[in-house]
Amino acid sequence: MTTDKPAPAKSRELGIAEQVAVYQREFPTVDPQVETIVQTLSRVARRMGVAYDRQLTVLGITSAEWEVLKALVVAGSPYRLGPGELAKRLGLTPAAMTHRIDRMVAEDLVTRERDESNRVRVIIELTENGRDKWLESMRMAAVFEEELLQDVKGEERAVLSAMLARMLRRIEESQPDALGRTADLT
Repeated sequence: MTTDKPAPAKSRELGIAEQVAVYQREFPTVDPQVETIVQTLSRVARRMGVAYDRQLTVLGITSAEWEVLKALVVAGSPYRLGPGELAKRLGLTPAAMTHRIDRMVAEDLVTRERDESNRVRVIIELTENGRDKWLESMRMAAVFEEELLQDVKGEERAVLSAMLARMLRRIEESQPDALGRTADLT
């Protein structure tokens, strides 16, 4: 005799209102407006990360590789940095940076050459292919971001931008370790 076990219920993420209601049930003094804002921001950030990762996958690069490309672009023309400086900017160990650079050289995203003026020093430089991938990722991101903000118009964008900047500044002031790797850039 066999017993049919019911299929496990599909798990789903609670809606924000449901999640806030649970928080209020378990912690009655929680401010529902604050929790709604925080949970919404968290979900927006998480879902944006997923969308960006999908775009990078289409381009055949990882978010880790994109970070290296970005660091080289931010450094400005001729888009070159030493591996130690790259590691510092990305908050990586030298060994992790070497591993990442090895993959990126093999993928023709960057080159690794000895500095002609100091043969001990190595220079990592963005290739044309690497710059093209970075530019295409920015084009794709711009389309996604415009779609994301399509319901936020004109002055609302300025207000939202200012509010988010204040929130970020508050976190950075009250949680200095939240700066993470950016603290190394100062």
